[in-house]
Amino acid sequence: MAKVNIKPLGDRVLLEICECKDEMKGGILIPDTAKEKPQEYKVIALGTGKTDDNGKKIPFDVKVGDIVLTSRYGGTEVKVDGNEYKVVNQDDILAVVG
Repeated sequence: MAKVNIKPLGDRVLLEICECKDEMKGGILIPDTAKEKPQEYKVIALGTGKTDDNGKKIPFDVKVGDIVLTSRYGGTEVKVDGNEYKVVNQDDILAVVG
């Protein structure tokens, strides 16, 4: 895993797109422009955490290295050094895979 100089703030999580195999339907290679947006990501970094009304930090439900599913169009996509990442609020994470 490469070191990334992005530190999410608050209850945000930095995700890296999981590499998926090229899918073939009926022997036809699907071009990148026709593929659906990925929903499976690897957690790269966690923010500083959300604070409740009493000033107490709320722990994250995920940890670095987890594979997660997110809402299809939630979060913000960023590109750094040719790599694509997504920054989402913890609430945009739907499930942990595995």
